[in-house]
Amino acid sequence: MTNWRLLILGCMAILPALAPAADAPALYAQHCAQCHGPGRLGGMGPALLPENLHRLKRDKAMATIRNGRAATQMPPFGDKLSDGQIQALVDYIYTPLPKVPEWGMAQIRASHKVLVPEDQLPTRPVHRADPMNLFVVVELGDHHATILDGDRFEPLIRIKTHFALHGGPKYSPDGRFVYFASRDGWISKFDMWSLQYVAEVRAGINARNAAVSGDGRYVMVANYLPHSLVLLDARDLSPIRVIPVDDGRGHSSRVSAVYDAPPRQAFIAALKDLPEVWEISYADDPLPVYNGPMHDYRLDEGVAKVTGRFPVRRIRLDGYLDDFFFDPSYRLLIGASREGGGGQVINLDLGRRIAKVDIDGMPHLGSGITWRYKDHRVLATPNLHKGEVTIIDMDNWKTLKRIKTDGPGFFLRSHENTPYAWVDVFFGPHRDEVHVIDKRTLEIVKTLRPVPGKTAAHVEFDKDGRHALLSIWDMDGAVIVYDANSFREVKRLPMVKPSGKYNVHNKITRSAGTSH
Repeated sequence: MTNWRLLILGCMAILPALAPAADAPALYAQHCAQCHGPGRLGGMGPALLPENLHRLKRDKAMATIRNGRAATQMPPFGDKLSDGQIQALVDYIYTPLPKVPEWGMAQIRASHKVLVPEDQLPTRPVHRADPMNLFVVVELGDHHATILDGDRFEPLIRIKTHFALHGGPKYSPDGRFVYFASRDGWISKFDMWSLQYVAEVRAGINARNAAVSGDGRYVMVANYLPHSLVLLDARDLSPIRVIPVDDGRGHSSRVSAVYDAPPRQAFIAALKDLPEVWEISYADDPLPVYNGPMHDYRLDEGVAKVTGRFPVRRIRLDGYLDDFFFDPSYRLLIGASREGGGGQVINLDLGRRIAKVDIDGMPHLGSGITWRYKDHRVLATPNLHKGEVTIIDMDNWKTLKRIKTDGPGFFLRSHENTPYAWVDVFFGPHRDEVHVIDKRTLEIVKTLRPVPGKTAAHVEFDKDGRHALLSIWDMDGAVIVYDANSFREVKRLPMVKPSGKYNVHNKITRSAGTSH
């Protein structure tokens, strides 16, 4: 063989090694930026920065990009990207930014806007709808929300929102105001009487959700970026305090979620990257908090003592909590991790786990509901990984029944005035179905298929529990109103991907049939 032929063969053998490296920034811009933000700072999806990826190892990140992530809106890209391109994306998202934008008190204050002063608001509603039977319908498809009359099922107004609202807007205790939290950190206050925005502030770069205190004075915002909790004055959304979320030893964390616990006069926050739950009192004169050994609080004997307003009480856990649920007394927190392994029951008074819960897969406890079954109160939760609704006896935390469904579900809803609970089949080939469960027998008694081929999800009841409103999660979607007893369709309202509906009365009375 001549020398030139040997040379050609040798070059061909090393061609793969000489192939140009994948252009990771271009791949990110094409496939990822729409959900995760153009600068990796988060949007609909979380920020993709090394400091946010401690729990996701690189091989898991490869698998997530290739196969998608169950129980999220993260699709698979294995049919679009080669292994080399996926590897380039993984290397890219694990590369630190030259500088992560700062978003502290100065930036929050600079973003704050009072749109309508409190003394200029009307003293009575400008509409004739029942203020307690209004719904907020979040239309995720084009970043709007519709205020819906829950008696006539007619829209009062359709308003533009900030980008990618979190699905659960929160009401003031009297139901007059609703607080929206968007994924890009904006918090907006809307007056349900005068149908107008009254204030807004950007509390973070990538936010998770917000909670309103039981006394109506404060709003707490949970952030993915920066790693912080932000306390706002509920009257005008002016910032009060930024609370860095870390363990005091150099490890910080995103906040999975924050909720209000009214009987405790406290916010409860689950942390994404630290095995802790935080309890932050908003009482005017809170008791001291001891985040270390304490002999006798009456003698002021203890270490790691925290005093003053809004003290942080750290409750250390055996593992992470990505999702949780409160019992009606708010003494017990039932939580689970995305990694599975069952649930755990935390006694917030004692600050420790008191029981384990036998739940396979990944329960969606944030969508859990309770009711009286025979002589027991039970907790029911859908499962993001398995086709079942798990029924748990809250007296002994034993599993009473696993109700088989046609696929993993996202939302489970009911009402005190109905014997039925409705659960969707959000993930999988039967996503266009909704099951109706009889709470008295724990059996599925009806399966609805409102729009064949389109995802049906998230039922919410009206104030009296007489009607069930269901979403068709599609750009050409709808809210469908059903008679809650006969399951007959009453009305269909066109909407743009309506992700959720939130009734004023059910939320402020903390109905056992809906999320809080």
